[in-house]
Amino acid sequence: MSRHFRALIVLLLVAACGGGNNSAPRNLNDACSILNQRPKYVRAFKATERRWGVPTHVQMAMIYQESKFIANARTPFRYVLGVLPMGRQTSAYGYAQALDGTWDDYRRENRRYGADRDDIFDASDFMGWYMNQTREKNGISLYDARNQYLAYHEGHTGFARGSYRSKQWLLRVSSEVASRSDMYQKQLASCRRYR
Repeated sequence: MSRHFRALIVLLLVAACGGGNNSAPRNLNDACSILNQRPKYVRAFKATERRWGVPTHVQMAMIYQESKFIANARTPFRYVLGVLPMGRQTSAYGYAQALDGTWDDYRRENRRYGADRDDIFDASDFMGWYMNQTREKNGISLYDARNQYLAYHEGHTGFARGSYRSKQWLLRVSSEVASRSDMYQKQLASCRRYR
């Protein structure tokens, strides 16, 4: 067996065993546990906080709701007649569940053409950019996880029209995002990895 062939096998085994780290961290109800398991998250969230002013706890609550911290998360398939797959429900992908068009806008406006939705640094930076647009267009504080989430889900125009008001399930979810943000904020205050 050649050296190159052995190296290829090792590379494939590492990838198959989660070398890409696409699985969710354990104990998603503990911000410190998440950051201890994924130290690069700390650097990503702090970079976004410095650049865009979005607090880490708000970023984490939004990412939890969107992808449960799964890097390559996708929306489910749609089915015809209950059995024939017809493609994904939307183009949402990655940590932030960014849609293709919105992601392209972000990359173009920020000249980040190599940004990837399954990279935590790029995904958190995207969220910071989007939430700042929400603040500018809809007047929502970067600390207001509930309304930031509603605008993230409905889009800036949808939020301005109040499209969320008739969606009881979405109002419930947005309250859960706010509660999780508060919980993460309290936990981060005593988290050594985060200091």
